[in-house]
Formats: sequence, C-alpha cells, structure tokens
Amino acid sequence: MAPAADPFTVSVIQAGLIASADEMFAVLKKTAMSPIIYEVLDVGTGITDAAGNLISSGAGIPTFVGVLDKAVRRIIEIHGDGHIQPGDMFITNDPYFGGVTHLNDVVIALPVFVNGERVAWSASIAHWNDVGGKVAGSMATDVGEIFAEGLRLPAVKLFEGGKKIAPVFDIIAVNSRLPDFVVGDLWAQIAAGRRAEKRIVQLVETYGLPDFFTALADLFETGEQRALSGLSGLPNGKFTITEEQDDGTCWRAAITISPNRFEVDLRGNPAQRAAPYNTSRDGAVISGQMIFKALTDPTLFANAGSFRPLEVITEPGTIFHATGSAPHGFYFETRIRLYDMLWQAMAKVMPARLPAGHFASICGTVLAGVHPDTGRRYTMVEPQMGGWGATAERDGLDAMYSASHGDTFNCPVEICEARYGIEVGYKKLAAPPAPDQGRFRGGRGVMTQYRMGGQAMLSVGFSRNRVPVWGANGGRAGGTNRVRVHRRNGASENLGFASGVALEPGDEIEIETAGGGGWGTMPAGEVRG
Repeated sequence: MAPAADPFTVSVIQAGLIASADEMFAVLKKTAMSPIIYEVLDVGTGITDAAGNLISSGAGIPTFVGVLDKAVRRIIEIHGDGHIQPGDMFITNDPYFGGVTHLNDVVIALPVFVNGERVAWSASIAHWNDVGGKVAGSMATDVGEIFAEGLRLPAVKLFEGGKKIAPVFDIIAVNSRLPDFVVGDLWAQIAAGRRAEKRIVQLVETYGLPDFFTALADLFETGEQRALSGLSGLPNGKFTITEEQDDGTCWRAAITISPNRFEVDLRGNPAQRAAPYNTSRDGAVISGQMIFKALTDPTLFANAGSFRPLEVITEPGTIFHATGSAPHGFYFETRIRLYDMLWQAMAKVMPARLPAGHFASICGTVLAGVHPDTGRRYTMVEPQMGGWGATAERDGLDAMYSASHGDTFNCPVEICEARYGIEVGYKKLAAPPAPDQGRFRGGRGVMTQYRMGGQAMLSVGFSRNRVPVWGANGGRAGGTNRVRVHRRNGASENLGFASGVALEPGDEIEIETAGGGGWGTMPAGEVRG
C-alpha cells in the first residue's frame, strides 16, 4: 500500500488547482472579443473532478461558477463515460441540457486525461452578445417558448479526439448577428480551457495520481467541515417567507436549519410561465447555495464539499423548476429575486448579522444597432449598479453590482462611446435616501443617461420596478429600479421589462437604480443630515 501523501504535497496540489482556475480566468479576460467579457467580466471559470464535482473556481460571477459543475455532470449523463475521450471538448448553452441559465450564456467543458484516465474537467461560462432569436441580443420579453430565444446547443461535441468539428463552428457563426464576436469569444474560452488542462496534467505528472486524488478528497472534506462549522452557529428551526412580486404574484420559501442540514423548500410556488421569467432547477439550487455559503463560510473557498449539508427542494413545472420548452431569457431576474427573498427570510431571524435589502436586479440593458460612424453592427450588454442595504453597523454601500453578480465591473464610458457610438450623457450617484430611513441608511443607486447617435433597438429587464427594496429591523424601505425613454419629439415612456423598443437618433434612455433598504429605527431625538 502506497504511503499517504504528506500535508505539504496535498497543499501544493490544491493550490495548483486553484491557480489553474485563476489562470483560465486571466486567459479568457485577455483574449475575448466582447466588452461584456473583458470589461464587465460576465464570466466564470472552474475545475471539477472526473465526475463533475467542483474543485476550484476563478474570479467572476459566483452564480456562474455554480453552473459549471452542474453542466459537466449533465454532459457526462448525456454522453456516457464511454463516449468521452481524450481530445474531446463540449459546448452547451441550453438550460435543459446542462446550460442552467439562458441561451446567451455558453459553457465550454474540456475533459482532462492523463495516461488515458480522465482525472478532471476544465470549464468556463461566458455571456455571448447575440445567439440569434427574435431580437438582437437574444433576450426578448414577448416569447412563449425557448425556441424563439436563439440557437440551442444541447451539450454537443466541439472537438472530437483533438479534431475541430467544423460544422458546429459554422452553425454557431451563422446563427448570430455578430458572428465575428461569438467566434472570437468561443476561441477565448477554448484557449482558457486548454491552459487549465495543461496545468492539471503537469500537476498529475509531477505528483502522481494517488497524491492527486488524496488532495481532492482532503479538499472536499475540508469544504464540508467548514460548512458544518458555520452551520453550527446558525439558529435552528423553520423560517418561512412570502413575498409579493412586481407582477402581483406571491413567492414563498421555507428554510429549515438543523445542526447538520440546511434545507430550502421551494414547493408551492407559481407555475412556470409562457414568458422568459423561468429558471431551471439547477438555477434555483444555485440561489440556495449562495445564501448557504454567505451564512456558513463567506470566504472565497468553495468546492463540492462546501454544499454537502445543503438540500434544495423544488417542484417540477414551477418557475423555479421549469420543464418542457419554457423560455429562460430573463432567468437572472428570477434567480436574483429568489436569492434576495431567501436573504430577507434569514435577515428577519438574524438582523444584527445580515444587511437590509439591496436593489436586487441585474438591470440588464441591451442596446443593438449600427455604429453611426463606422457602419459596424454592435450589441451592447450592460448590467447596472445600485445601492446595497444598510447593516447594524453602517450605511449601505453606494453603486455596487447586485449581490449575486460578484466582483464585476461597469463598462467604461469611453468604450461605450467608441465601440457603439452611444453618447453617455451622465453616470452619477442618485439622490441619498431620506434622513429618517433608519438608524443606518441604504446605499445610493446610480443614474445613467444614454443618448442615441443612430437608430437602435432596446431591451431591458428591471425587476424591483414596483415593489421597493425591503428594510430590516425597523428600517424603512429603499427605492425602485426605473427606466424611461425620452423621445426627441418630447414623448416619454416608462419601462420595466421590454424588448425590441425602436430608438431614433437623439432619443435618450434614462436609468435610475434603487437605493438600499434602511436598518433599524432612529433613536428618539436623533436627526441625520
């Protein structure tokens, strides 16, 4: 029997796997074609074991990282171990075939082999500007089935035995309004996956498979123990919440906590819709993973072991477990609103630990048209920033991305104006909340104005457009997210969710994101400026 790996070797292997995911991220950022990837960082990278269990992840959107292990497991399920060979590479974007999110988010997964044995997978996900469908940007609000949302890639091979499958590349290019960009972003993801593959093979060849597998087992065990340690500090019991949404429907959830288990029950929610506001079961699981991780181990450390005590229960045919051909274009608003609702449920129980609500929307803004100077077609995809909630110790943060959006960035004004020919009139902090919002006040949202230089089309998805951000522990509510189009003829219209909105030169789009909720009540006689 071979001796067990020493702790130093185990640590070096684990650090190497983490570095591999980070290096993937760096390659993708530096080689991608689209600003939504290389500026906003609307991506995720990760390494899984041979069975698809998450080992490590790079920077990027946390909910994207949660996609990758699920995508790999679905690929294995679809193809079977016997049909996954060295040199293969897979692509999927379909939520019913491991894509988890919507058709714009494309997963590239590469099985890593050493001496004929599959030892790991490298995987990345990135938002592509356009994958076809009814409107430019591929996010239409007036669709009833996923077929109208664009090209579906059901976990198919991109390479087989190291050889490029040219027809798949051709299908991808011809189904996009921006073929140069999707092909460029595709190759960036391919390069990222291959870089990680090289690093993983080097680790195995240096330390051997026994030590490699020992390091993985130790990593998963450490993740589970950290999760259980954090779970032990949470209140036990069943905590329920029902929340009205902007459209008047009510969502509900129950969180049950015991010493060794964290259960999120999402049964009894509205039926899935013939509209693009559904999420897959895996998407709902990710919302559960996000709140569980924030409560038990709010650090960068995360792997499959980190979520072993978590169970998420969903009901097929509901908005949190869509089936059949239900569309998913604006899944991200459903998922972030679910995450925010679970956060609110626990904030009621643990007000001193958790902040009040934040603007809780990606506020996705898509502008597509032809550059008025160069004549080149473009699609701008821009999430917006808003206010975070106050805590028991301080005011909320101003101008942050949503809590599930991770360490991402706004697209610089200079790039927007140069690449798209859209004038950014202003990007500034919104007005501060009322002085009496609470003991501590929510962070400020952001106001942005775009002025069109040529004809264009607008699609937007802003939730929290009617029901305001919630306050905590007696603090007052925050604001709402708003979009208004000002026509050059003097007319104006308010939008929440819309697509295919025609714009003319000189038309202006005015965006204001919500401020965060307040925390606590004001002490008697105290006045804030």
